[in-house]
Amino acid sequence: MRVRIDPPAEAWAARGGALAAEVHAAAGPLSLGVAHIGSTAIPGMAAKPVYDLQMRVAALSPAPCSALDEPLAGLGFARRPYERDHVPAGRPDPPSRWRKRCYTRGAPEPVNLHIRLAGSPNERLALLFRDWLRAHPAAVAAYAAFKLVLADHVADLGPYTDVKDPVVDLVVAAAEDWAAATGWTVTYETPGG
Repeated sequence: MRVRIDPPAEAWAARGGALAAEVHAAAGPLSLGVAHIGSTAIPGMAAKPVYDLQMRVAALSPAPCSALDEPLAGLGFARRPYERDHVPAGRPDPPSRWRKRCYTRGAPEPVNLHIRLAGSPNERLALLFRDWLRAHPAAVAAYAAFKLVLADHVADLGPYTDVKDPVVDLVVAAAEDWAAATGWTVTYETPGG
C-alpha cells in the first residue's frame, strides 16, 4: 500500500491535543503526560493522515505496560510488536536506551501511540523534532516537499521510513544546536507532563 501524504490541515493541532488528553485520562496514573508529536503536530506540515502521540511513563517493564492494555483497548488501541526506535546516526547510545512500546488505532481516525520512558533520548527527540520544526517554518516547507517526493517514489511504508530516518537525523543535528542556544526543554500538553 502506497504512503499517502495529505496537505496540512488546521484542525490537526486541536484534534491531536484532544486525543492526547483522552489517552492521558484513560491511562490514569501510569501516564506522566501525553503529547501530540509527529507531522500532524506541526503547523503547515504535509502529513500521513495519522496522529502520533507520545506518552511518557516511569517504567517500561512488562507489568506497567501490560496494565495499559485494557484502558487503551477501551479507546480502540491494540499493542504492536515495535519495541525500539531508530538510533540517530552518530549517537553513541546503546539501542536499549531507545526502547518503547507502541499501540495503534485504525479507522476512522488512525493514531500511533508511542510509549517512552521519561527522560529517555527517544522521548526527548520526538519533542525536539516537533518543536524545532514549529520554530522554523522554512524548514517545514522543505521537509514537507521531501516527504511528498519520497511518497511518490516509494512503494510502501517500510522503505519510506528507512529513507526518511537519515533526513530526520539531519534535522535533529540542527535542532540540538537550537535547543542548546534557546534553553529548550521537554514539555507536554497534558497534566503531569
